[in-house]
Amino acid sequence: MSTLIAKHQLPVIRRSANYQPCIWTNDFVQSLTTDYTGERFNGRVNELKENVIEMLNDVAKPNLDQLELIDNLQRLGLGYHFEHEIKSILMKIYEDDQSSETLERNDLHAAALKFRLLRQHGYDISQDVFKYFMENGSFKGCLCNCFKGVLSLYEAYYFSSEGESIMEDAWSFTSKILKENLDDIIDPNLGINVRHALELPLNWRMPRLEARWYIDFYGRINNMNPALLELAKLDYNTVQGLYQEELKIASRWWKELRLSTKVSFARDKLVESFIWMVGIIPEPQFAYCRIEVAKAIQMTSVIDDIYDIYGTLHELELFTDAIERWDIHSIQLLPDYMRIFFLALYNFVNGIVYHIFREQNIDVLPHLKKVYTDLVKCYLVEARWYHSGYTPTLEEYLDNGKLSIAQPSVVIQSYICSANPIEKEKLECLLAMPYILQLTGTLCRIVDDYGTSSDEIARGDVPKSIQCHMFHNGTSEEAARAEMRDLMRKKWREINACRARDMPVSRSSVEIMLNASRSAHYIYYDSDGYAGKDGKGIDMILSLIVQPVPL
Repeated sequence: MSTLIAKHQLPVIRRSANYQPCIWTNDFVQSLTTDYTGERFNGRVNELKENVIEMLNDVAKPNLDQLELIDNLQRLGLGYHFEHEIKSILMKIYEDDQSSETLERNDLHAAALKFRLLRQHGYDISQDVFKYFMENGSFKGCLCNCFKGVLSLYEAYYFSSEGESIMEDAWSFTSKILKENLDDIIDPNLGINVRHALELPLNWRMPRLEARWYIDFYGRINNMNPALLELAKLDYNTVQGLYQEELKIASRWWKELRLSTKVSFARDKLVESFIWMVGIIPEPQFAYCRIEVAKAIQMTSVIDDIYDIYGTLHELELFTDAIERWDIHSIQLLPDYMRIFFLALYNFVNGIVYHIFREQNIDVLPHLKKVYTDLVKCYLVEARWYHSGYTPTLEEYLDNGKLSIAQPSVVIQSYICSANPIEKEKLECLLAMPYILQLTGTLCRIVDDYGTSSDEIARGDVPKSIQCHMFHNGTSEEAARAEMRDLMRKKWREINACRARDMPVSRSSVEIMLNASRSAHYIYYDSDGYAGKDGKGIDMILSLIVQPVPL
């Protein structure tokens, strides 16, 4: 009887995203080499670092010179070498300037740069410092020709919080001035910097890629410091060599899994997944974290494609139950492609659990099970929306989407793989989704949709944030996109407000959240760089992994 029924079962109709084959083969990755290793380069780097420390410790240096030095170090990707010195300088500037207003009264660039750097490092500096540049409730018209100061104020705005009306006025004022006068800026380097900022503000940029861009830019300006430039180039190239070795490890793992033949419908994006981790936690000491969480992102991409494209609703319900049970015996009801993938995921997660237990005597299996269970439950919600033809409200969509974007799961796994020691209270706080993690997850969801939603809708996916807004508000796509841009700025202001308060999570975890958001902005702001259909994703990988900076 069962044979007779099987003969008459209808074939399963499955969707296809028609993903392009991966161009970054394992053979290519294993062929990557660098010349920037050995004592010769390490010795020169240490010598240059000593020179920079002397510059930072020069107490006779005016505040503005110190601020510009710190800004250059950070933008060149060198800030992590000098965290102690930078912290000491900013603390002194903050304490000294509580009783002095000279800097703010005389120089918009200096006031805005100080505001931005102090806010970035957690100091509660008031927006009132900009009142000196206003009259009758508006910014003074005479500032319109001070493009350097206007640019600095524009960048400072992106560290403002919700409800800061002066900063909102600053954004309107600076955006208008910079856009309308872009072609009138005489200094060509300043013009380049303005275009760069209008494309994406500094606080929204992926740190390591910004360093690569700024190295070239800094080398062109008249008053650049040759020691800083040389150190930045050597640091970038030596760290790039470390990234290459890490990527080789991850790529061998992916090849040995041979999952790309078993789940051929899914994205093969191991290299792109590693690039995400370079954006999220770029410091060289976090190699294990980059390798393991890059693997996790690739596995999550496969899960996403199972739910979005390939699986039937019944199969997805079975798979969700199997993840929640986390039991090998629960896979017997799964189709073959899900069974092999579940085993691969099971072994991968348990490998991290073993490593952490061996190194720190902490069992993180319950925490990682929750990470993946929460994620697939959100994917299942979206699958049910799709199969029922339901279009959620924007609020409903984002409430689920802040988790389905997988940013919280990446943040939690990054903490597990980078913290030593892992603090149980901080880990459990992350699992409980503190407000700042909800905000950054929502932001990543909006940014992701902004760059990819048209493609996803075309292949038959659940409506994304833009489509939800259009459907329930009767607006055009152009109007919905404008609303999403405003919502991005709003979420950043809320994030900045959270950063200014004491939080139960570590500062390093917050920086991981912010860097995930910054990476999303860079990858998705005008296209889907992750999918790699344009040249941006290729250029990003070449810059970060393949091509060293010419000395």
